[in-house]
Amino acid sequence: MRPSQLVSLLLMTAVLGACSGEVEDTRPGQPVKTRQTAFKEILRSFEPMGVMLRTNSYNADKFLALATDVVAKRDAPWGHFGADTNYPPTKATAEVWQQPEKFEQARLAFIAATDTLLMAAQTKDSKQLEAPYKAAYETCQDCHKTFKKR
Repeated sequence: MRPSQLVSLLLMTAVLGACSGEVEDTRPGQPVKTRQTAFKEILRSFEPMGVMLRTNSYNADKFLALATDVVAKRDAPWGHFGADTNYPPTKATAEVWQQPEKFEQARLAFIAATDTLLMAAQTKDSKQLEAPYKAAYETCQDCHKTFKKR
């Protein structure tokens, strides 16, 4: 392949790659982007707790601060699942709107599990954290199975 052909191929690949980017939320208030960002913020606090538990690097004060942060952030995404927010770039399945009672039950399970996790974190006893962390994690996974596209 000649250098000019290689350059053309690389440029074409770059252009096509740029075109396949994620769809931007251009609706007023960007509800889809807002809820996605809110879930990512929760995850930024939730995942480090799991790392601490999996790697035996528990720090009671840090764990408590992270659990407190999860509880403080946990309500942010839910109000952005309005009836008119099932459009790209959503990763929510249609079941969010077709099964609102089940979606609400999943939300309430997450709220309850994070309350329990925070109470366990307040004890600062690492032995009391694994089950509540796992329960909170499972509420996320259960919700994703039905309500999030893979």
